[in-house]
Amino acid sequence: MIAGSDRVSAVLAGDETLIDVFIELSPAFERLRNPTMRRIMTRLVTVEQAARMGGVDCSLLLARLNEHAGAPVPEEEAEDMTGGPLTEKTSPAAMPWELAMIPAERTVTLDVRDELRAGREPFSLIMDAVREVPDDGAFVLRAIFEPVPLYAVLAKRGFLHWTEQRAADDWVIHFYSATAAAAAPAATAQAEDAGDMPDDVVVLDVRGLEPPEPMMRTLAALEQLPPGGTLVQLNVRVPQFLIPLLEERGFQHEVREQGPDLVRLFIRRTGDT
Repeated sequence: MIAGSDRVSAVLAGDETLIDVFIELSPAFERLRNPTMRRIMTRLVTVEQAARMGGVDCSLLLARLNEHAGAPVPEEEAEDMTGGPLTEKTSPAAMPWELAMIPAERTVTLDVRDELRAGREPFSLIMDAVREVPDDGAFVLRAIFEPVPLYAVLAKRGFLHWTEQRAADDWVIHFYSATAAAAAPAATAQAEDAGDMPDDVVVLDVRGLEPPEPMMRTLAALEQLPPGGTLVQLNVRVPQFLIPLLEERGFQHEVREQGPDLVRLFIRRTGDT
């Protein structure tokens, strides 16, 4: 009987026609038809993790797999095999502010999309990059699918993660220090008491929006920003037309270019703006 903790590679080794079951429940599994991709994706991924990657209820996936394999299981029993149904994954509405505040010089970025497409296992490259991440820094990984097993691996090293999907084969995962995130509220309160931190931090992600929507949303958000507050705009480029407007309106700003597709614009409202 197939369980949620079983590796997908072992499940498919017993019956490759089970690939059709995966694909019927989610087109995200279509890449399992490619032998090279199947070898890379399934070796470390459990059925439960695969369900999350495909946005599928795990109990339903188990019930269909076991039914196809000749061992039908009622869905309520399948829930017991997974610890409960796995709900569809949703991305956070906005990047956590403690992650957004990490400067570019403390961020290590690695793109393994070409490695994966070529059928090469990038795990050693990833771990080498992780070792280069400074204390209280961040690691940004770009892959062609969501590397769910990596979450547990890096969690053991003290990393939280924030994931965004930009396209079907373009996933960006941001790993950052759990210790720093836990200490952030207390550190923020202490800094605010000393007058060194803004009263509030708002993160606004405008990537993927067509002009002039990013500018309009940013200006609207600034109208609601309290004195001393900071707005962190996440963009794919430096907003050249917005910056003169900020200067005209007396906002302090700082641009940090994270990479070719991530620019952080920090906008501070002074007490008299």
